[in-house]
Amino acid sequence: MEFLHLWDIKKEKTMNTLKEKINELNQLVLNGKALEAFEKFYHNDVVMQENENSPTIGKDANREREIAFFNAITEFRGAEVKGIALGDNLSTVIWHYDYTHKEWGVRKYTQVSVQQWKEGQIIKEQFFYGN
Repeated sequence: MEFLHLWDIKKEKTMNTLKEKINELNQLVLNGKALEAFEKFYHNDVVMQENENSPTIGKDANREREIAFFNAITEFRGAEVKGIALGDNLSTVIWHYDYTHKEWGVRKYTQVSVQQWKEGQIIKEQFFYGN
């Protein structure tokens, strides 16, 4: 029984650390510092995927993708975290976004981001949203 108790304490500490990281990451995004959050919290081998589209592999390729996305936003009206769920090296964030993109037009939608963590950073992230 003592071993189980120590395991529960370690798991709780890991969850608190993950919660702290995801809260800091989200706050950076909300403060307009998404690229700073990307540099700090994303693993060099990160794989990012939009819905069921082909994934983008590696930090450099994903950085380019993120920069292109932010450069294409012509008006940003807001972002809001609607919910967070945490598991073992797993986080899920429900976001609501409202912006205008130069190619896609006005976008106002809810997105679920599912993040897998490794070595304290996001190793895989998949975004789910309607078109």
